Amino acid sequence: MTLFIQQLANGLALGGIYCLAAIGLTLVFGVLGFPNLAHGALYMLGAYLTYFFLTDAGMPYVVAILAAAAVLAFLGVVLERLVFHPLRNAPHTHHMIATVGVMFFLVALVQEVWGTGFLRMQSPVGGQVSVLGAQVSWQRIIIIVTAVVVLLLLTWFLKRSPHGQAIEAIEQDRTGAALVGINPSMVSMVTFAVSLALVAIAAGLVAPINLLSPGMGDALGLTVFAIIILGGLGSLPGAIVGGFSIAIAEVMASTYISVAAGEAAIFVILIAVLAIKPTGIFGTVAQR
Repeated sequence: MTLFIQQLANGLALGGIYCLAAIGLTLVFGVLGFPNLAHGALYMLGAYLTYFFLTDAGMPYVVAILAAAAVLAFLGVVLERLVFHPLRNAPHTHHMIATVGVMFFLVALVQEVWGTGFLRMQSPVGGQVSVLGAQVSWQRIIIIVTAVVVLLLLTWFLKRSPHGQAIEAIEQDRTGAALVGINPSMVSMVTFAVSLALVAIAAGLVAPINLLSPGMGDALGLTVFAIIILGGLGSLPGAIVGGFSIAIAEVMASTYISVAAGEAAIFVILIAVLAIKPTGIFGTVAQR
């Protein structure tokens, strides 16, 4: 029972990371209609920026994460203006090719600045806490709590703030939203900024647990795509449910069966759900 509780906590922490990353990807897909294939590389860049602000700039851990999120949010605005806005009338295949170019550029940039080897970021919060007899690291507790807080703030932002409501309006009906005075270009910039800020927070939270490397975003990018397909493309509740479900299944299968089984569990669940509901758990047939 102790092992189960410990792995459940690990699964919830991993689920928090998956949710933050998946929601960012879902927002971009819902507003702009194409998947950001550079999402994993941006996650990797967020981890390295957090490492830089914490280790080299000497900032406190929380400030380092916020600084990395701010840098990536600004980068999101720049990418939207310089790369994706000029392609707004092009087929979505062109957008996807552009995201691949951004991905390769970011990986090469990180390799040039920080090298190709592994880096370790020391956890600013050490020690463990006992939860029903199981020992759980404080870093994982911080990840779970922070993920919940960020998800609540994001919900408030989308439901209550003018920019958040504009994002939801564009997701539901881009043409109708434009007709009532909502600026799709401004919404696209805000969406990219929020998406990249979320993935930076996720990377900063998990960086003290995992080694940093230029390829660290590859596995996460693949998993996050599986999550948003599982939950339903463009569905925020689907990204949350899918993120926690996939993470807990992965951790439990890795613990009680094997590491390979944990990796396979992600796609076993995905295939099983799609066989029953091809649009995903909360997905609907697109009306575009």
